[in-house]
Amino acid sequence: MRLHAPTGIVLYLLPGLWSLSLASGRRPDLSAVVCLVVAAVLVRGASCAVNDVIDKDIDARVARTASRPVAAGTISAGKALLFGAAQALASLLILAMINWETALVVGASYPFLVAYPYMKRIFPWPSAWLALVISVYALAGWTAATGSIDYPSAAFGLYVCNFFWTLFHDTIYSHQDKEYDRSIGVKSSALMFGESSKVWLAVFITLSVAGALWAGAEVETGWAFYLLVVCAGMLLSYQVVRVNLDDPKSCWDTFVANRYFGWIILAAVVAGQFT
Repeated sequence: MRLHAPTGIVLYLLPGLWSLSLASGRRPDLSAVVCLVVAAVLVRGASCAVNDVIDKDIDARVARTASRPVAAGTISAGKALLFGAAQALASLLILAMINWETALVVGASYPFLVAYPYMKRIFPWPSAWLALVISVYALAGWTAATGSIDYPSAAFGLYVCNFFWTLFHDTIYSHQDKEYDRSIGVKSSALMFGESSKVWLAVFITLSVAGALWAGAEVETGWAFYLLVVCAGMLLSYQVVRVNLDDPKSCWDTFVANRYFGWIILAAVVAGQFT
């Protein structure tokens, strides 16, 4: 479940809270918040279990991932898949406590989450697939608030924000293992963009911030929203300047620091309701 490394949970969860808060106004339902949080932990855990099984041979050849339970042989692939399936089912049952529509939206993403580990073998830009899939949680948050899948433009603005934010942080993440990926023969954003990675990171920041501003404009949120969103974009820009893409530790630290962007966007949504 990677509970010892919760950054992935936070990155998956926060866009759901953005949209829940924006769609709910000043009083988001507390039970919906709790359900979204618990479900995010379980969906991420299920994804990790499936990923560990599919990538066990690759993980065993990469120093950073060789100690993962399936790759290291401390748990069987069958047990890992059973554990993953149990988490996936439990998350849907929890989301159904909000409404069945939210459970269906997240459940529809499951086949694509399972397919993601294969993308690094066949698709030159696996981060784009990941971004498309995990950004569904931004739509799920809107459905949790409204009970509808008839999304307004604001919901798609948050989806766009999350999509390009994911491209940003997953590109940095992929630079940790680029030498291993090159030798093994798998694909990644780091290998695709190479020396131009920082230029692309700047593009992703611009489009992510634009998505958030679009969402705010559609619901006519207050001035504090726009101020905080711009500050969030400046934070990511600082990360681009600061990160050393040839240093795995610098890449990891920057990836972890991305959670601050997500929290600032959430603060922007909340503050915008009161200004």
